[in-house]
Amino acid sequence: MSEGKLHIDPISQFAIHPLFEFSLGGYNLAYTNSSLFMTLAVAMIAGFFLLGGKHRELVPSRIQAAGEMAYESIANMVRDNAGPDAMRYFPIIFAIFFLVLFGNVLGMIPGSFTYTSHIIVTLTLALTLFICITLLGFARHGVHFLSRFVPHGVPALILPFIVALEVLSYLVRPLTLAVRLFANMLAGHMMLKVFAYFAVGLMTSGSIGLMALGTLPVLMNVALIGLELFVAVLQAMIFTILTCVYLRDALVIEH
Repeated sequence: MSEGKLHIDPISQFAIHPLFEFSLGGYNLAYTNSSLFMTLAVAMIAGFFLLGGKHRELVPSRIQAAGEMAYESIANMVRDNAGPDAMRYFPIIFAIFFLVLFGNVLGMIPGSFTYTSHIIVTLTLALTLFICITLLGFARHGVHFLSRFVPHGVPALILPFIVALEVLSYLVRPLTLAVRLFANMLAGHMMLKVFAYFAVGLMTSGSIGLMALGTLPVLMNVALIGLELFVAVLQAMIFTILTCVYLRDALVIEH
């Protein structure tokens, strides 16, 4: 607030602040608000499934039913997009889905922090998956894994160009995976805060007309919250499905 006017700063919600300063060997290892919400997400995920599986019954409770439904949904996602052979990697894919989902949804709570709105977080996750999946491809197929960059039946004249495109499209996978998630979370949360500021500014203007007009951004924000929740779940699913697709590429060489 400055000179009686509302100061709009939708970017401040993404600022990382150290909660505990700590350094080791010249490296800053401070525990930040981003680290705090990652810890909370892991604790909530673990608590949800531990509580749901504590009293397994033939007629499940609501939390047990929700956990079983989540398990079956992700298992089907892995089988459909990566094949039955990929089920051995189900635990890590299951963990990735819920880490991204809780990161997206936790950020919807006022005063919280959305760690998936930072490119360093999403890119680190995407790069880790990319490197592990690539190493898995070489471990499973050896040098033959490189044949996935050489499409079958391509004329020799344009083969070098096609191979270069295939390699480039493969290398940008972690970047597109990271940017898609980070950009959606960043843009959605910024829009929510901007409309919230508009609503507060109009409601506190002192003018009856402007106060009445303030109901429009309030209604818009309600609709945007519903849309953002949908996007939060959708982006977690897209991130997981693409991970499954990339995993299938490492497990199965089509030609």
